[in-house]
Amino acid sequence: MKLLIIEDERELSANIVTYLSSEHYVCEQAFTYVDALEKVNMYDYDCVLLDLMLPGANGLDILREIRKKRNPVGVIIVSAKDSLEDKVKGLEIGADDYLSKPFYLSELSMRIYAIIRRREFAANNVLRSNGIEINLPAKSVSVGNRSVVLTRMEYELLLFFIGNRDKVVSKASIAEHLSGDMADMLDNHDFVYTHIKNLKAKLAEAGVRDCVKNVYGTGYKWVEL
Repeated sequence: MKLLIIEDERELSANIVTYLSSEHYVCEQAFTYVDALEKVNMYDYDCVLLDLMLPGANGLDILREIRKKRNPVGVIIVSAKDSLEDKVKGLEIGADDYLSKPFYLSELSMRIYAIIRRREFAANNVLRSNGIEINLPAKSVSVGNRSVVLTRMEYELLLFFIGNRDKVVSKASIAEHLSGDMADMLDNHDFVYTHIKNLKAKLAEAGVRDCVKNVYGTGYKWVEL
């Protein structure tokens, strides 16, 4: 999988490349608007990490260029927490996700992985794991011929787990996935445990057990049985 990191802070860009390379991604860098525009016009990428504050330009212009050419590449916007208007505008133009600075590199990796998986899912619109079948357009879940009724949070949690299968995900990353920046304002992430408990109970009732493993002191992992 090939990524483009558009970030003018060279130390941050280098740290991102080092981390994602260890996750077996092929990483390319662009530090200026001109360099970034040239790369997105010449090469194909699986995901683009886009800083909005570039020297002499706004990253949103690069996003407009990408979508104007109907390029389906996944785009994650990176911006400061106080630039809500830019985040909203970016999502309207066609960004897939946004991440506020500062961020954990592990969280960035999971966001990238989730976007790439969504692109792969779109080919057949059905996701399967451990006997569970998820109809993505209908947002319905079934096991065999039995429908499993989930709340919105439980459904998003199930997708997040399967999208990160065989990877340990922290409670904090789950909380952010489910509630976005609101997670920063919560006193604790106990609601994550509640949603996981409810999801596991509903899957067990449908005959699917032991998919979600508790990794002591670290988080949770979805395993293929």
